[in-house]
Amino acid sequence: MTPHWRVIDLIDHAGEIESRRGGLVISGVAVPLDDVSCIITGLGTRWHGGVVALASKYGVPIVACDWRGVPISVLMPWSTNTRVAARQYAQAAMTLPRKKNAWMRIVRSKIIGQAANLAHQPKAKAQLAEHARAVRSGDPDNREARAARTYWSNLFPGETFTRDADAPGRNALLNYGYAIIRGVVVRSIVTAGLSPTLGIWHHNRSNVFGLADDLIEPFRPAIDFVVAALPADASVLDREAKHVIVGALEQPMTGSGSTVATSINQLAQQFAHYTENEVPVLVVPVWTPPRG
Repeated sequence: MTPHWRVIDLIDHAGEIESRRGGLVISGVAVPLDDVSCIITGLGTRWHGGVVALASKYGVPIVACDWRGVPISVLMPWSTNTRVAARQYAQAAMTLPRKKNAWMRIVRSKIIGQAANLAHQPKAKAQLAEHARAVRSGDPDNREARAARTYWSNLFPGETFTRDADAPGRNALLNYGYAIIRGVVVRSIVTAGLSPTLGIWHHNRSNVFGLADDLIEPFRPAIDFVVAALPADASVLDREAKHVIVGALEQPMTGSGSTVATSINQLAQQFAHYTENEVPVLVVPVWTPPRG
């Protein structure tokens, strides 16, 4: 079992959470924090300041959700990495060519992962594979968006689907899964001593998690895969559906067996070395769906 792999989902929990040395107490049950990746809370969840302090001590983010169960904010601890200043200076000073090269590799890995999800659509899979091969430094041809058009129109066979972040149904389920992954990515970035704000591609001045929105991309296909396996009428209000989506973090990311959660942490750590020019290229994991 890898550290920091569990997700505590308290969206439907109506009551208090208490802190205890080494963990929390939820409905009388002790929950240790040394293997927790994040805590998800809903409108009925109540906690004392000690819970926040203890979660921060263990580097566990608290994700708050709205009435729909959709994550809307994340409470993160400060980084305790001893190289935080050096890495953030290096991150801010990263050259444009290195940023573009890193983004190329991220986009390529994302598209390859998307193509792997289309095993049931060989023609569309081949089109995505061609897009992945054609990605250039900085993705000036916008292969990411071009691949997305093919991908979303083929991911859910027999359904008319358009990716719309404001729509219900599968779109809401995707939003939920991406938000959970984003929280884990932010945590890994902070743990690595990096600033989640200083992105390489996502750099809107109002986006405080620009780097998280960069590094999340190769992991989106893992969420897409589990959402595609859910019934077409599944809703973000379905507890079982949300449980399945959260479980995506525990799935193997690659053929090597590393889980999605572990791979997120590894990518953040490698990116930290990349910012300081300790590695020549950024090696990005590629999503490989489970067989069967």
